[in-house]
Amino acid sequence: MAVIAVCGFQHETNTFAPTKADYPAFESGAGRPGVQFGAAITAAVEGANIPVAGALKTLHALGHRTVGLVWAAASPSAQVTRDAYERIACEIVRRLSDAGPVEAVYLDLHGAMVAEHFDDGEGELLARVRKVVGARVPIIASLDLHANVTRAMLDLADGLVAYRSYPHVDMAETGGRAAQLLQATLKRGRPMAKAWKTLDFLTAIPSQCSLIEPCKRLYLSLARIEQQQEMTLSFTPGFPMADFAECGMAVFGYGADQATARAGVAQLTGEVADAERDFMLELLEPDDAVRRAMQRGKPGAPVVLADTQDNPGAGGNGDTTDLLAAMIRLRAVDAVLGMLIDPHSAAAAHTLGRGNRARFALGETSGVAGRVPLAGEFTVEALGDGSFIGSGPFYGGLPLRLGPMALLRSCEAPGVRVVLATKKCQTADQEMFRHLGVEPKAQRLIALKSSVHFRADFQPIASEVLVVRAPGPALADPADFHWTRLRHGMRLGPLGPAFSGAK
Repeated sequence: MAVIAVCGFQHETNTFAPTKADYPAFESGAGRPGVQFGAAITAAVEGANIPVAGALKTLHALGHRTVGLVWAAASPSAQVTRDAYERIACEIVRRLSDAGPVEAVYLDLHGAMVAEHFDDGEGELLARVRKVVGARVPIIASLDLHANVTRAMLDLADGLVAYRSYPHVDMAETGGRAAQLLQATLKRGRPMAKAWKTLDFLTAIPSQCSLIEPCKRLYLSLARIEQQQEMTLSFTPGFPMADFAECGMAVFGYGADQATARAGVAQLTGEVADAERDFMLELLEPDDAVRRAMQRGKPGAPVVLADTQDNPGAGGNGDTTDLLAAMIRLRAVDAVLGMLIDPHSAAAAHTLGRGNRARFALGETSGVAGRVPLAGEFTVEALGDGSFIGSGPFYGGLPLRLGPMALLRSCEAPGVRVVLATKKCQTADQEMFRHLGVEPKAQRLIALKSSVHFRADFQPIASEVLVVRAPGPALADPADFHWTRLRHGMRLGPLGPAFSGAK
């Protein structure tokens, strides 16, 4: 039995997004437990599809004793504020120091955190943890598939293990795999040999989905290589919305010896490089997407539209209205959009009451210059308190607390409805609609504030999935961002132009 310190600090940073992650954002948790301390971590995450839950379950099954430090996560956004970062990171370090000697450390990290004062949030945290425990204590971390893995992260950790599915249905499983690597490292008595390579092109978030090519075959190949080489292997397509030099794809692995680790990493890196062209993606304008959906969708087999650029899971605030406006303008029928994050309108609907009609000014709460709310007459069709259990593969039984919710029907286009929520959360679970009496499968068109995670629950009922390029801060094409600090030579998309400096 070993004494193992357990902590987590997760944030996916879109440096082009309008809103930063302050400490209250971590307290809110955005569809996950808020900030947790000490022994309370285990109870807060038990049974959830969260890496730390899988790690704790595995470590306890192996007979280890765990010491909880701090676990915190916030919804993707712009940089983590200096105050939030230091409050959480310093508390992790303080509790680790107070815990006395530990034999290993497990960290539940994202891998794409940028703070106001550190480009590499995880690298800085790992440096502080390493300073406390010293060079000989193993440090193992689980990472999101969208991690921008840095040299510091690879140097400071004895093992990094990333998700293999997008939608991320294997988060708890990944925590378990990280725990197994920790166990193997303890048993070995010294770190595994490591190897890594980076790639020189960025990919759109929707094209990284593991349910479609090329990632579908790349992750199958990863599993084969891992088994053949008897190693632990990861591929992170990266989070192409963080403007710093080490943003991008990486392949990394751990084996019994250097030759094994290098061989496995080199083989998978070559396959990813060969697949570059296959990462190219079709993006539709809102009107074109709505027209195609109305032509092809039908109740029982809806067409799903991914409003990817306003995805709360990639730094959007879920408040833009261009896709909703197109649905109303084109008089869509059996059509619903969710979730529009608009606390003021949700509260107004509750005050107005079910069955009543009024003029609303929907969305556009981020304060982005030139953006104005969508004004129109709507009827309040249903109300909810926003408290329910996610039933889909992504949220995996997690209690969701989204605040007052409302279902509005457009008076101008009665076939169009919109789900309002108060708290920011990615639309990736059918219960977000059922909570207000909407059965997703009965629709002709479903528009979702999500990029890929929705596919875990919605793709099985969809006749087709279309990716929409409507305004928002989570740009689907990396070449559309105004990059200033990316490393020179990085291609801004599959077979795209190479970055040569800010223009």
